[in-house]
Amino acid sequence: MNAHYCFAVSSLNPSPVIIAHEKIPQSIKAAANFSQIPSWVSLKSTPSSLQTQENINKAQIESIHLISLSKQGKLKEAREFLKQMEDAGISVSPRSYKCLFEACGKIKSLLDGRLFHEQMQRTGKNPPEFLENSVLKMYCECGSLVDARKVFDEMRERNLVSWNTIISAYAENGVFDKGFCMFSNMLELETKPNGSTYIGFLRSLLNPSGLEIGKQIHSHAIRSGLGSNASVNTAISNMYVKCGWLEGAELVFEKMSEKNAVAWTGIMVGYTQAERRMDALALFAKMVNEGVELDEYVFSIVLKACAGLEELNFGRQIHGHIVKLGLESEVSVGTPLVDFYVKCSNLESATKAFEWISEPNDVSWSALITGYCQMGGFEEALKTFESLRTRSVDINSFTYTSIFQACSALADFNSGAQAHADAIKSSLVAYQHGESAMITMYSRCGRLDYATRVFESIDDPDAVAWTAIIAGYAYQGNAPEALKLFRRMQDCGVRPNAVTFIAVLTACSHSGLVIEGRQYLESMSSNYGVATTIDHYDCMVDIYSRAGFLQEALELIRSMPFSPDAMSWKCLLGGCWTYRNLEIGELAAENLFQLDPEDTAGYILMFNLYASFGKWKEAANVRKMMAERNLRKELSCSWITVKGKVHRFIVGDKHHPQTEEIYSKLEALNDSVIKEETGLLTEEDVSNSLPERKEQLLVHSERLALAFGLISTPSSAPVVVFKNLRACKDCHDFGKQVSLITGREIVVRDSFRFHHFKLGECSCNDYW
Repeated sequence: MNAHYCFAVSSLNPSPVIIAHEKIPQSIKAAANFSQIPSWVSLKSTPSSLQTQENINKAQIESIHLISLSKQGKLKEAREFLKQMEDAGISVSPRSYKCLFEACGKIKSLLDGRLFHEQMQRTGKNPPEFLENSVLKMYCECGSLVDARKVFDEMRERNLVSWNTIISAYAENGVFDKGFCMFSNMLELETKPNGSTYIGFLRSLLNPSGLEIGKQIHSHAIRSGLGSNASVNTAISNMYVKCGWLEGAELVFEKMSEKNAVAWTGIMVGYTQAERRMDALALFAKMVNEGVELDEYVFSIVLKACAGLEELNFGRQIHGHIVKLGLESEVSVGTPLVDFYVKCSNLESATKAFEWISEPNDVSWSALITGYCQMGGFEEALKTFESLRTRSVDINSFTYTSIFQACSALADFNSGAQAHADAIKSSLVAYQHGESAMITMYSRCGRLDYATRVFESIDDPDAVAWTAIIAGYAYQGNAPEALKLFRRMQDCGVRPNAVTFIAVLTACSHSGLVIEGRQYLESMSSNYGVATTIDHYDCMVDIYSRAGFLQEALELIRSMPFSPDAMSWKCLLGGCWTYRNLEIGELAAENLFQLDPEDTAGYILMFNLYASFGKWKEAANVRKMMAERNLRKELSCSWITVKGKVHRFIVGDKHHPQTEEIYSKLEALNDSVIKEETGLLTEEDVSNSLPERKEQLLVHSERLALAFGLISTPSSAPVVVFKNLRACKDCHDFGKQVSLITGREIVVRDSFRFHHFKLGECSCNDYW
């Protein structure tokens, strides 16, 4: 008669008995899987008639099931099963306990670890040495150094593994005094340290504060006869890199007889962190020449160095190595490649590198989207983001920050608000930088109410957030509120930075606050400790020029502690056009054309200035100069969002489905508005002739967008139009008069600022 094993079902259904015969069909044996044994199986004592061998076999089966549960991380079921084994008097094997402790350490489940440890102490005496080390390691991995020390002190015998485990735990948790104390005790008991002892210590030294300790460990390792150990020397070299002593790392590295890839990479990381990028590239070339095995991490570091140098040719050579090794599809290599090409402004190659990645992760997508934003491809960034949202890939906070920037540039309120909502749901609004990007986005979409709400929700706004909200009010022309926020920023103890003063000076410029602007500029260094730059002086030149103080602006350009740049002369030229000063205007234009011969705005301003004085020959020469240099003014484009859809218009646009209604509305408005004919070309009229002036003004892009807004939105709602160029004077006057005739509030954001037209007046007070 064949022997059999008897398993009784739990008390929920005690009557059935399952009999498993020794001779099990082969197909069933093949399908056997102990992980499928239900944890509710009861382990009641078997009848005394069963043989001892059967009990042993039974214990082995239960141990296998226990190990299976632990490896699956099912610690709750393992606890219940362990209790049943104890009640049934079945012993637990040391190997089973070891697996349980490893599982607890892996997921840092201190509570379960303690329970298993207590169970082991109750049911067994004198556990083997390896098991005591498993308990010790579990407590260390769970972060309970108190429990770990107690286990260590109670161990009957301690081997090198025991000492290394407790010493490394103290070091990793920053308790170096106790770690060193244990190290000293170890030496006193004549336990000789090995490489792992020193490596555990060295890996925990991560910043300059640990340099002196690292040097002592280095010295002791040499005295212990480990001075030529490759693993120890690699750890020492990497420790010196992390602690900021690159010279020490180089000395250790150069003396190493055996250099593994980790040692090479560690030095390369040090060079990159110290911004010695050329040295990093030279080291990589040396690695290639010496036949060192190159891995993904090496490529990620050297590509970072190339990106910092914008060394496109060298980076392409590295790309060639990557392709040869078949690593181009690996996300750990492909992502740094995308980032490298983005930083080298080669978006085409970045896109191709991205497409080669087999499974791009959130960092890969973020790098590509950031690239589009940096290169001005904001619409492509939004399309890529929409594609990302349809995939099962996590989105990180950096991606959302880039999307806020894209929506800011496009003045796309709907997409920005949607991204904001998604980011909040996922808790992925980056602290400070993400919030600041949202403030800017809402400000540039003309929604200062939303921008203010985001700002006020920040618990402790930093200088970036304060600057964003100040700039928001500055570009809206609300200087009093911008300067009030600046004072509040100081009251909160936040120090303004250089960009903050750009925002403050911009507020002064857009509101004609000449005296205040000069005071802020002069007090930057003395009162706030912020060094002035050419950008701050350009702002002051702009303040003078907009206010008509052209001679003062010219004197500032000549006396400021910086060589004037193109913006300095462009601001002055803009003032000369506004106040019709040909003499200074010619001087400004001459310098502007030398510094930036491709800036079309300067030519347009000078053309108009000559035309205003009837100097048609000189005006024609300006046009000729543009033609010779193959310069064309950027095409004017205006857009308006109605019912969630963006409607774009260019000059003379007749492609809109409601073109007939739009032009009919414009004609009606034109008949009602009293126009002042100046006979001058504006920024949008450079390529047209003067007799066509009336028709040209009627079809300017912002007028088309405005007419569409008036016929497509409720009469109680403001009409909000965005434009890529500066608004011309005629269209600005047109906006004021239309607001008076229709009684509607009209908002136009051009490339310089926001204009709020209401009852015939503009918020800019004709300063723009």
